[in-house]
Amino acid sequence: MADAAQKNDFSKGSVARCILNMAVPMTAAQLINVLYSVVDRMYIGHLPEASTLALTGIGLTFPIISIISAFTQLFGMGGAPLCSIARGRGDHEEAETILNNSFALLVGSGVVLTVFFLVFRRPILYLFGASDETYPYADSYLTIYLLGTVFVMIGLGMNSFINSQGFGRTGMLTVLLGAVTNIVLDPLFIFVCNMGVAGAALATILSQFLSAVWVVRFLTGKQTIYRLKPSRMRLKAPLVRRISALGLSGFIMSVTNGAVQIVCNATLQQFGGDLYVGVMTVLNSIREVVTMPVNGVTNAAQPVMGYNYGAQQPARVRTAIKFTSTVCIAYTTVVWLILMAAPQFFIHIFNSQTELLTAGVPSMNVYFFGFFMMSLQFSGQSVFVALGKSKHAVLFSLLRKAFIVVPLTLLLPHLFGLGTTGVFLAEPISNFIGGAACFFTMLKVVGHLLREQEQSLASAAPAQK
Repeated sequence: MADAAQKNDFSKGSVARCILNMAVPMTAAQLINVLYSVVDRMYIGHLPEASTLALTGIGLTFPIISIISAFTQLFGMGGAPLCSIARGRGDHEEAETILNNSFALLVGSGVVLTVFFLVFRRPILYLFGASDETYPYADSYLTIYLLGTVFVMIGLGMNSFINSQGFGRTGMLTVLLGAVTNIVLDPLFIFVCNMGVAGAALATILSQFLSAVWVVRFLTGKQTIYRLKPSRMRLKAPLVRRISALGLSGFIMSVTNGAVQIVCNATLQQFGGDLYVGVMTVLNSIREVVTMPVNGVTNAAQPVMGYNYGAQQPARVRTAIKFTSTVCIAYTTVVWLILMAAPQFFIHIFNSQTELLTAGVPSMNVYFFGFFMMSLQFSGQSVFVALGKSKHAVLFSLLRKAFIVVPLTLLLPHLFGLGTTGVFLAEPISNFIGGAACFFTMLKVVGHLLREQEQSLASAAPAQK
């Protein structure tokens, strides 16, 4: 443990290099992770028959998948920053207990979610915007996908602890193993075995199983700093509260993403039918891919910020914030310009039907307008989480989605004859308002916090002498 901890000491060397050393493998891991679901849609969207209906059916499962992902955020991303902060303080016993409590919470919630959604999947899918034409595709995919829920919880949730200990490459290999398997099995099950959407789901859960096995094997091996130990998995109420409180922002962000998808699909079904639900499926898929590097950088920065905050290195925390924000803003600005220049190219990746392209291009131009503002939300949110400021993280998770996007999605289609355009317009409006509010509040709150830490260190220095 000592050798690994010394090697992954984020309080030494260049802050930018510490982040990049983590960000490169983690961004690759994010890309690979996105491929789990995106590759499914790419294949399904080009089926010889009923490709748009099948793609739309998979899109209807997004809110449920978002809710499952939300629990990996609640207990995985909630525990990992606390583990980093405890490691920075040198409290290794608490750090390992946090890891094990999070594991127990992830497995338990995975079992409950599997049973709940299997029992209520039919009414839920119709509530989320399914039609009689799209329900069979959604049901076929979801029923099989849910059987791998526990694997998702372990693979995604516990991989955060591998990354938080500084093993970014190992974290990348976690999702690389699963994604490569998924890419290989998808065409085999979908086309060769003629299983369609069921084949896509089966390939996904087998891939997630392999990722989960890899994570458990690493976290019980000799290379990791902190290990999975049954003796430490007994839940401790104070730790559960702290883990849940810090993970609540990511949880709410994922749940509200699911809520937005539900409201968008239902509203688009009302104003544009299955075609526009399919357009939203494609746009969500594109967004998942292009936001991946931002997620990679901000997730990589969190353990660096948390460790240095716990180690009382405020100057290094400031440097990490500046570097992360600059990279994210620059990247999203470039991506926005590319998306506006070639929308047809990106839509073609998922579907080539003329009617979807015709409806999708103008919708995409509206949906991604001012995309760079989204990076402010990611940057601000990641700093709040890294430093353990759960209340602020929760507030701004709710603000952008629950308080801005959902009301606008319901209201705008009825104004000025906007119709489906109003649904897509809600996203950029929320990025400008929510992103700016989150980022500038973070600068003020965290700036004050770091100044207090600097003053405390300055006053303690003479006493030590």
